[in-house]
This record gives sequence, C-alpha cells and structure tokens, in this order.
Amino acid sequence: MSPFRWILSILQADTQADRVVPPTGHTVRLTLFSAAAMAFLAVFAMALSMATGRLAVRWGDELARSSTIRISAPAAQMDAQTEAALRVLSTTPGIKRARALTDEEQQELLAPWFGNGVSLAALPVPQLIEVVEEGDGYDPNGLRLRLQAEVPGATLDDHSQWRKPLIRAAISLRRLGTLSLLLIGGTMAAMITLAATAALAANAQVIRVLRLVGATDVYIAGAFVRRFTLRALAGGVIGTLAGMVAILLLPGAQTEGGFLTGLGFQGWQWVLPLVIPPLGAVVAYFATRAAAMRTLRGLR
Repeated sequence: MSPFRWILSILQADTQADRVVPPTGHTVRLTLFSAAAMAFLAVFAMALSMATGRLAVRWGDELARSSTIRISAPAAQMDAQTEAALRVLSTTPGIKRARALTDEEQQELLAPWFGNGVSLAALPVPQLIEVVEEGDGYDPNGLRLRLQAEVPGATLDDHSQWRKPLIRAAISLRRLGTLSLLLIGGTMAAMITLAATAALAANAQVIRVLRLVGATDVYIAGAFVRRFTLRALAGGVIGTLAGMVAILLLPGAQTEGGFLTGLGFQGWQWVLPLVIPPLGAVVAYFATRAAAMRTLRGLR
C-alpha cells in the first residue's frame, strides 16, 4: 500500500467499523495522555540535543581560531619577554593579530576565583598574550620552537586539549538525545499496545458477534487501528504544541547563564518538532495492528 493510500485509509471514516471501538473510556484517556506526554518529552529531548550541539560548535569554533601564550618570567624581565614574543608573532604566517592582555583583563579572568579586589602585584601571575589565527592558521610546532629559542619563558596553548573534549561531548549528547527519542517511542508503543489490548478484550462479545455475521479479523482490527492511530496523532499534536510553547517561554541564550539559558530551537529547527505527531501516529499504527491481530487470534 502506498503512503498516500495508507494515510487515506486512516483518515477516511467508516461509520460501521467505528462502532466496534468504544468512543470513550479509560483506553481513550490513556492513549491521548501517553501520546501527549511522550510528544512533550520528545520536544525537550530534541531541544536539548540541538542546544548542546550549538554550544559545542560555538565553543569549538572560538577555541579553534584563537590561542594563548603564557609568559612566566621574573618581574624585571616580563616586559622584555612580552615584547620579544609579540615580535615573533608579528612575523609568523597565519596569525591575524596578537596582543598582550591588560592588567584589568587579567583581573577579570581571576575574579571568579579570587574576587574583584584581587591585586596582580600580590600574585605571581604570568602575562597572557591572545593570538587570533587567519586563513589556514599557523604551524604550532614551528612557533613553539621559535618561542623556545627567543622567549624562554613563553608557553603556547593552542586550545587543542579543550576542543577535543567538546567534540566528544557533543557526539555523546547527540547519541543520548537519539536514544531518548527511541525510548520515548518504545514507551508510547507499549502504552498504546496495553490500551488497544484492553479495548479489544472489553469488546470480546461484540467481536464474536461480528464474526458470526461475516466480519473478518482484518476488518475488525482496522477499526481499532484507525481509532487508536488518530487518538495518538491528536495526543501528539497536543503534546508537541505544549512542548513548543514551553520552549518559547524559556529564557533566551545569555552569556552569563551559559548552557542553561540556551535551550531551544533556532531558525529552521522549529520545523523539526512538527514531525513528532506523524511519527507518533506511525508508531501507534503498527503497535495497535500487532496488538489487535494477536488479541483477535486469542479470541477464536
């Protein structure tokens, strides 16, 4: 059966077949609630995965295009070694700009650990030089050799040790998001299977009568499949819309808040949650069909 005909068979009403399935009751509420709850959780799992990926990419890009040189030397030699390091950097291909951080900037870096009143004169703080790359970047090994020869107190940090954990964390979190969506789909299938089985068992007498008048198991199962698929679709729409509204109400991305204020979707990513209700309907269709055929065989 083509996808179009399959969708048409689900949406097309069959008054006689629909009478087999109870329009109200605990199975209706269970199906709607489970579909809505699973869709709501799926929206948040998807948003968390997207936000984590964006954060890791942003941090990775920022770290990939910048490096830091740390100069540790006696106070009397600090200025001379800083100037020597800046001269080396100015003649190194692949470096866009390099500048020594001011005392105020270094105090801001230390403030989270030592407070705003920290004095650099009271601490053996090295001088930091910010290096920004251009084009294909520079040769870190060659630069280390030049610094070792001309600026003995200089140490180059190209941030590679920070980028790799971020990339691994992003991959792991994306896998976790995918696993969460699979678990959500499995849980929804289990709940709908229980609801469909309960509805079939409750209507066992009606099913026997239908068989006596010539109704086939495929016809009876189709009535349950259609009703439960539409209920799952309706619950998925409700849960998805509620999840998207909840995501909209979360605070936007802020530098001070870091990761916790950056949850949500951006741009075209808002289209992604819209696939959750149809996917939920597909899960409900196959789960209900399998449960219906299995239960009908048991009622012979």
